[in-house]
Amino acid sequence: MVVAMVLFWGGLITLALLVLKRFVPKQGERARTSSSAQEILAERFAKGEIDEEEYLHRRDILRES
Repeated sequence: MVVAMVLFWGGLITLALLVLKRFVPKQGERARTSSSAQEILAERFAKGEIDEEEYLHRRDILRES
């Protein structure tokens, strides 16, 4: 009976930790949905995904709207 209780609670705690780990962002990590369009654009430029000309063009478009 005691072994079954330990296994039950251990499994329940493990399940809760796995759920929290999946859905709660790590410390210092932002959720992607909270980023503004300009922040995402700046990140793409910093990573080298877009060049300076495209960055400036898209930034200007975002500022106009």
